[in-house]
Amino acid sequence: MSHPRKGQVIVVTGASGGIGRASAVAFAARGGTVALLARGEKGLAGAAADVERAGGRALIVPTDVADEGQVFAAAARVEEEAGPIDVWVNSAFTSVFAPLHEITPEEFRRVTEVSYLGYVYATMAALRHMRPRDRGVIVQVGSALAYRGIPLQSAYCGAKHAIQGFHEALRCELLHDKSGIHVSMVQMPAVNTPQFGWVLSRLPRQAQPVPPIYQPEFAARAVLFAADHPKRREYWVGSSTVGTLAANALAPGLLDRYLARTGFSSQQTERSQDPDAPVNLWEPADGPDGDDFGAHGRFDATSHDRDPQLWASHHHGVLAAGAASLAAAIMRRRRRARCA
Repeated sequence: MSHPRKGQVIVVTGASGGIGRASAVAFAARGGTVALLARGEKGLAGAAADVERAGGRALIVPTDVADEGQVFAAAARVEEEAGPIDVWVNSAFTSVFAPLHEITPEEFRRVTEVSYLGYVYATMAALRHMRPRDRGVIVQVGSALAYRGIPLQSAYCGAKHAIQGFHEALRCELLHDKSGIHVSMVQMPAVNTPQFGWVLSRLPRQAQPVPPIYQPEFAARAVLFAADHPKRREYWVGSSTVGTLAANALAPGLLDRYLARTGFSSQQTERSQDPDAPVNLWEPADGPDGDDFGAHGRFDATSHDRDPQLWASHHHGVLAAGAASLAAAIMRRRRRARCA
């Protein structure tokens, strides 16, 4: 049986690795045409092969999302070669692992241009083509760090916070216009992506995601669900995301002190940082010997591919109805007890 969204045209930025690549493959498994936007030739070629194996059609569009001209040209090319864009997923980013005083202004600017302005330019490009048709979906891949900053990732956290504000403002505008275009944001937990092997790091030991760590395919399932159910403003993915955001809402000052004590060590392994490790801040960090990094990082052994919270996030209406039914049953039981 063919999937009801088999003929979709999907654009994914940051498609050469991590969540972007896993999402591209997941869309491809439904038979769609997936336009792959990223910088690295090896990563793009590997992603295209994955998309084709999954049953989709791949369109490679080399793009640096920090360059608005390249982004608008990429969108125009997709429309011309693949057809009207149905879904646009923003996932591209870069970062620097270091205390703020060890980051140069040029490095901070570059992270902001890729990880924040790249989302803005891509959203503008998508809207340019979607608005005349009054239809389409834009999914912003966010993070728990869109709400809660952590040490050693000031540039990345700043970008994610900015995307959150940008997303909310845009959503209000689309609602005001009664637009048929929808935007949703997916707040991710720590994910086992190649970024921890290619992001510029000045830490003494190898960078790692703060556990618990989830596999990229777990995150991709949330991206697909948001693309299919975009009227909801955002999705929280993973129990750790829910816990972090709840703690930050209730006791942000206490969380500041907790992260000051634990945030440095929890983001580093026991292994020393390799001084010759690749860096993708300015140039793509294609893998050695002609290989690309793929979707996964080096934490497969400690990563999870499921979490009951994801089901709960996707079925909050069912849970709310169940809670209401339970509350009503309890009230009826109490009334009967009083009348007895």
